[in-house]
Amino acid sequence: MKSSRRTFIKTGAMAVAAAAILRQKAFASEKVAGRTVGLQLYSVRDEMQKDPLGTLKQLSAMGYVFLEHANYVDRKFYGYAAPEFKKVLDDLGMKMVSGHTVFGLQHWDGKDFTDAWKYTLEDAALLKQQYVISPWMDEKMRDSYDNLSKYLDVFNKCGELCMKSGMKFGYHNHDFEFTQKFNEKKVFDIMLEKMDPKLVVVQLDIGNMYNAGAVALKW
Repeated sequence: MKSSRRTFIKTGAMAVAAAAILRQKAFASEKVAGRTVGLQLYSVRDEMQKDPLGTLKQLSAMGYVFLEHANYVDRKFYGYAAPEFKKVLDDLGMKMVSGHTVFGLQHWDGKDFTDAWKYTLEDAALLKQQYVISPWMDEKMRDSYDNLSKYLDVFNKCGELCMKSGMKFGYHNHDFEFTQKFNEKKVFDIMLEKMDPKLVVVQLDIGNMYNAGAVALKW
């Protein structure tokens, strides 16, 4: 019985994986049911670290056009300055529609955005990104209700700044947003109350929600 059960689970998992690969190949760059399908480069982060150009060429050959980056260090995307990276993408017929760049303590001086964040948005705009997504919130930004509220207000200001360049600011959740509480409210509830939906979008990570015991449909 145990052996048969293991075989069933293994076979079923392989079938699901195969179906996912087939769907990926069939719909990589197509519009499916009104949605544009692309790839978050974090999925191939090891390959992008070793050989970004070669990896992008392979992704392009697979049919991927739309991308979301997950690497921006010292004003470089995967080791390329913004103009250089844009040329790489243009030559491959690819578009960087979104990017993950953490908005942190170093990006706000208490009154205004620092040059480090302003440069980040300049480079994102040069790549013609539509979205600038922060995929994390430093613990010091959420160590109290007052601090959380303060930085959520900064998020709204960031949304206003992004709009000036034709972009939208967004936030990508992990799991703490559904486990950490202030005043009997979960952090994610507070975020939805404080963030202006006209200025800040939410990129919902269902896997991270699941890790926190949250159910996406309920939210």
